[in-house]
Amino acid sequence: MKINRRSLVAVGIFVVLGALVVAGKWYEVRRTTPGALSNAVTVNVTSGADRGPGTLREALFVVATATSAARVSLQVPHITLETSLPPLVNGHGVSIVGPPTGAEVDAGSLKSGAVFDVTAPNTAIEGVVIRNCPGAAILLRAARFRLQSSTIEGCDVGVDVAENASDVLIEHNRFANDRIGLRFAASGRNTTVVGNEFSMNKDAGLWAVRSEPDLRGSAISVRDNRFDNEHTGIVAGNVSTLVEHNSVTGAQEAAVHLVGAGAVIRGNRVSGGAGMGIIAENARAAIIEDNEIDGMAAYAIMVRGSSNTLVRANRLHNCGYGMAFVLGDTSNPSTAVDNTIIEPKFNGIDVIGDTPILRRNQVLRPHAFALHVEDFSPPDGRAKVRGAPFLDGNSFGAAASAAPTPPPVAARQSGQTTAP
Repeated sequence: MKINRRSLVAVGIFVVLGALVVAGKWYEVRRTTPGALSNAVTVNVTSGADRGPGTLREALFVVATATSAARVSLQVPHITLETSLPPLVNGHGVSIVGPPTGAEVDAGSLKSGAVFDVTAPNTAIEGVVIRNCPGAAILLRAARFRLQSSTIEGCDVGVDVAENASDVLIEHNRFANDRIGLRFAASGRNTTVVGNEFSMNKDAGLWAVRSEPDLRGSAISVRDNRFDNEHTGIVAGNVSTLVEHNSVTGAQEAAVHLVGAGAVIRGNRVSGGAGMGIIAENARAAIIEDNEIDGMAAYAIMVRGSSNTLVRANRLHNCGYGMAFVLGDTSNPSTAVDNTIIEPKFNGIDVIGDTPILRRNQVLRPHAFALHVEDFSPPDGRAKVRGAPFLDGNSFGAAASAAPTPPPVAARQSGQTTAP
């Protein structure tokens, strides 16, 4: 069968167009992926001084004017900064990479400002240790950023993520002895915090708080991280946050503190600490479910001044108290359903001036009351706020040790079972 010349030309044009489409997609992936810089200009840092040839400062000036992606390779073990570095402004992509043993950047002599000010997209930092920052180790004001396999220690804020940042990946890093390890000003599209270690941060490991609810609808994913001996592990307030499968141990005030709207706390493991497990304070429509909490000195879960908060299928054991509901919104009550509380040192569930819905919860071997309900008397002499939970199908087991007979419970009840 013969193929005329016109057909051959048409086939050739089709093949060329297909190749252009594939090349365009390849380029777009390379352009938007931090760290995909195999053909980048490479600048080696060979001096640990603050300024001069081979220093980090000179490297950042070089990559700022590059017309393509650039890679800064740290080849010295220690860099001492005396003055602020220039911002990272190359939008083609910049990757700052330390050696396998790590490269330390000491910012102890800086008076203020961030160590790395990331103002352009497509930036990645990997294998770098940043210490002793008076301000932020990294100020992020751009999209498509990745921090990986790095350590930030002894800084005011580890990574300070501005409201305009998106497509952020914080992965397998260590934040220790900072005031705040990681701070978000707002929710961010495609933002993930995964596999990091936070320890002994003075205010919080992760802080995501704003004054008004962030309604952009894209939650920050915080998963599979470890928080050890923090003042507070996670503080989330009015920033859409999905907190899943994290481990929090030894929290001094709270493992997780929720304020306002936008938080889901699911499937986490909280163990030990002088304070509380999860606090929902003035929260709206928060979800706290499928968490395991043990060994807290105070309450495993405290819901205070909140509305429409769901506490479901949590497993609480060997804490000072199980759960508390305090001064909630009577027109939009919170709900606790299918929770199991085992051997609290004092009360299983406290209700103080609140009207939560309690369904199918189990309290086993409390050392005081399985359920304790009180009215709240305001200190200014105003009328009491009545405590009156709605009870449906709960099981309140016998106390582990002798306890005084609880007073009559002001409660609306349905199908309640209480062991003698």
